[in-house]
Amino acid sequence: MRNGRPLLAAAALAVVTTSAAYVFGPGAGESPAASKKKTAVAAAPDAPAAACKADARYPKRELRGVWIATTQNIDWPSKTGLSPDRQRAEYVKILDGAAKRNLNAVFVQVRPASDALYKSSLEPWTQYLTGTAGKDPGWDPLPFLIDEAHKRGMEFHAWFNPYRASYGDSTAKLPAGHPARKHPDWTIKYGGRLYYNPGLPAVRDHVTKVITDVVSRYDIDGVHFDDYFYPYPAAGQKFDDGAAFAKYGDGKKLAAWRRDNVNTLVAQVDKAVHDTKGHVKFGISPFGIWRNKSNDPTGSNTSGMSAYDSIYADARAWIKSGTVDYVLPQLYWPRGHKLADYDTLAAWWSDEVKGTDVQLYIGQGLYRVGAKDDRAWTKPGELAAEVGVNRDHKQVKGEVYFSAKNLLDNPLGSVDRVAKNHYSRPALLPLIKELGGSAPPAPAGLKATGTQLSWKPSQGARAYAVYQVPKSGKDCHGTDARNLVAVVTSPSFTAAPDATYAVTAVDRLGHESKTTKVKTPAP
Repeated sequence: MRNGRPLLAAAALAVVTTSAAYVFGPGAGESPAASKKKTAVAAAPDAPAAACKADARYPKRELRGVWIATTQNIDWPSKTGLSPDRQRAEYVKILDGAAKRNLNAVFVQVRPASDALYKSSLEPWTQYLTGTAGKDPGWDPLPFLIDEAHKRGMEFHAWFNPYRASYGDSTAKLPAGHPARKHPDWTIKYGGRLYYNPGLPAVRDHVTKVITDVVSRYDIDGVHFDDYFYPYPAAGQKFDDGAAFAKYGDGKKLAAWRRDNVNTLVAQVDKAVHDTKGHVKFGISPFGIWRNKSNDPTGSNTSGMSAYDSIYADARAWIKSGTVDYVLPQLYWPRGHKLADYDTLAAWWSDEVKGTDVQLYIGQGLYRVGAKDDRAWTKPGELAAEVGVNRDHKQVKGEVYFSAKNLLDNPLGSVDRVAKNHYSRPALLPLIKELGGSAPPAPAGLKATGTQLSWKPSQGARAYAVYQVPKSGKDCHGTDARNLVAVVTSPSFTAAPDATYAVTAVDRLGHESKTTKVKTPAP
C-alpha cells in the first residue's frame, strides 16, 4: 500500500506498457422520558428466512472497515511525541467517525517496519509514538486500541508488514537489539531501504514468531498483511538475493522461487495463527492486479503492474490453497479507468473466490477522492457507485477504506454519501464457517421499563443485535438488516414507545442466537 499508505503501498500501479510507474494506492509512495411500566417478554421462535425476500439495500452481513496507518504518522497518532491522553483521544475520534457511518472493523498497523506499536520482547518500540525508535512511550497502546474497537462492536485486525526492516538502509542506525542489527545477514538494501530476505527460513520463522506473540498475548480478531511482499520495483536496482537463491533455490527459476518463499510464509503464518487461537482470522490485501491478460490468459483485462510478476505475490495460490481466510484486493482505480477498470477487477476477483471458502472484500481508494489527476475522482458519487458495484457481486462480502484520515476528512462528502446510500443500517460481520464457533444462548430476562430495554448477558456474546419488528409483525431479521436498528455491546437499549423489538446475542465470529422479543408500552 503505498504512498499514502506507505506503505499501504497499495496502490502502486506500474504501467507495464511504458517504463513509467503508475503508482497509487493506500499509501501511494508508502456510532422521551420513560414510563416505569414493565412489560412481559415473549419467547419467540425465529421466522424462517424464506418468509421474506431479501432487500439488497440492507445486507444482513457485510464487513465495513477502515485502515488506520501508523507508519509515517499517516493516520494515528497524527504526529510523534503526543501524550498518551492525546493519542487516546485521537484514536477515539477515528473510531467514533467510523461508528457514525456503521463501520464494523478496523485494521490497525501494529508493525510498520520490524518495530512494535505494543510492548514486545522481540522488536523495538516504533518511532511513530515518541519520535525515537526503541523509546518506551510509557504505556502499551494495543490493549486500549483493541478495547475501544470492541466497545463499539468492531473487529480489531492487527496489521503487520512482514518484510520491511527499516526505512533507512543502515543497520548501524537501528536501536540496539533490533533483529536487523543482530542479524544483518537477514537483510538486503534496496531502494534506500532495508528489507528482510524472504528467501531465508530464519526470516520466515522470525516473522511468524512476532505474529504468534501478538496473537497469544492480545485479544485481536484478525492478523492482516497489506500488499508489501518483495519490494516494488525500483528503476535500475537489483534485489540482491542471489546467495539465498543459490542455497535454497532447489533448481527453480528465480521468480518461481520468490513466489514460493512468499507462499511458504503465508502458509506458515496461517497455521501459526489458527493453532494459537482458532477464532483469529488471517487475511491479505494484495495489489489489485494479479496478472494481466497479456501475462496470462486467465488474468484480468487490465494493463497495470502484475503483482505476480513484479512483487511475487500470488493471491490466486493463497485462495486455492486456503491459506488465507479472506483476500482484500486494493482496487484504487475508478470505473472506466483505461488501464485498470474497477468494474473489470471487481468481476475478476469475484470469479477467483467462487467455489472456495475464502471471503472477498474490496479495498477502496478513499484517499484518491478529490484527486485532480483523474476526472473520475472529482465526482462526489464515484466511491458510492463502486460500493454499488460490489453489491452486484454476491462474492463481495464488504469493503475496507484507505484510510482513517480521509474517513474523517470526508472528501467531497463521499464518505457520508456511501453511508447514506449503502450503510444506513448496521450489519453483522460475515461468517467464516471454517473457524468454527456457535451461536450464544438467546438473551434471557429481556424486559422493557418504559422505553429502556434490558436483558441478562448471554454467555459467549460479544454483542447484541436489536431489531424493531414492523407493525405488520413480519419479522425479516433472518433475511436482511432492514429492521436492524443497532448492534450494542452492553445488555441494554433505549427504544421507541409502543413498538416490538427482537434481540439476539452475537459471538465474536458473528454467530447469532435465536431472538427474544418484547413490546414497549405506549407513551
